Amino acid sequence: MSQQTSVARDRGADAIPVNKHRRDWRGWKFMWPFAVIFVLVFIIPIVYAVYISFFKRKLALGNRTVFVGFDNYIRLFQDQQFWQGVGRVAAFTVIQVPVMLVLAALMALALDSMKLHGTKFFRISTFLPYAVPAVVSTMIWGFVYGAKYGLVGSLNDLLGTHFDVLDPSVLLVAIGNINTWEFTGYNMLIFYSALSTIPHSLYEAAAIDGATEWQIVRRIKMPELRGSLAITVIFSIVGSFQLFNEPQILKTMVPGNAINTSYTPNIYAYNLSFTANDSNYAAALAIVMAVITMIIAYAVQLKSMKEQMK
Repeated sequence: MSQQTSVARDRGADAIPVNKHRRDWRGWKFMWPFAVIFVLVFIIPIVYAVYISFFKRKLALGNRTVFVGFDNYIRLFQDQQFWQGVGRVAAFTVIQVPVMLVLAALMALALDSMKLHGTKFFRISTFLPYAVPAVVSTMIWGFVYGAKYGLVGSLNDLLGTHFDVLDPSVLLVAIGNINTWEFTGYNMLIFYSALSTIPHSLYEAAAIDGATEWQIVRRIKMPELRGSLAITVIFSIVGSFQLFNEPQILKTMVPGNAINTSYTPNIYAYNLSFTANDSNYAAALAIVMAVITMIIAYAVQLKSMKEQMK
């Protein structure tokens, strides 16, 4: 009796029609909160920025906003203040990013060598600056840099020197030092995570074959860092082109007008929008900077993919 019941049950289950072409929307039911927030805080602002970049406020027409097409973009490509800011940020990126990533890679290699005492303390202490908000860390370093009231000023009084870290000639280096202090530990953890995937038996086998410590680093560890290196380079480039907090906060501490209203593209866009009341031109600037950053990031990613395919 039980066997007949089970056979009938199986036949009944087979008789249930199954629509193989029916789409399964269960995944979107879990995704819709993120999708809604993503559209509201990312897609819509970008679309709106692109939209208002084609308009301009005309004082002669009673402060009305009129459609001007690509006039804001043409004006931007002829704006020397904008391109000076882009050049300043590009120089900052070319110098600061390699220094920071080399330090991060060396720290990761030191942790992975298993010859460093106090590795847990070292890992936490190097990552801790990343947990400090950029505004707070810039204020801390601003007081350290102070030639009259900070640590640099105290050293000048002690040594009889007159060195000023916030001098316009070395200001960009001082800002780069702040960024390096903030993000080296973050990049170090990315590198260290990549190195942690390598089985230590591979190191032991290489050592048995007579490989030196440097050969293990060069032939085994460094190739493993290529993928994570591309990620850290892209993140660092994007962060450098978004440079805003550090120069904006240090502006009141720097003598003269070294940090002007167009020191970086982000500062320029901020002052255009909230001081000069020219949000349309600022939107065009933001769109162009986003395109420049995406092109550079894509070029880095493409080069990294080619290197990995070799």
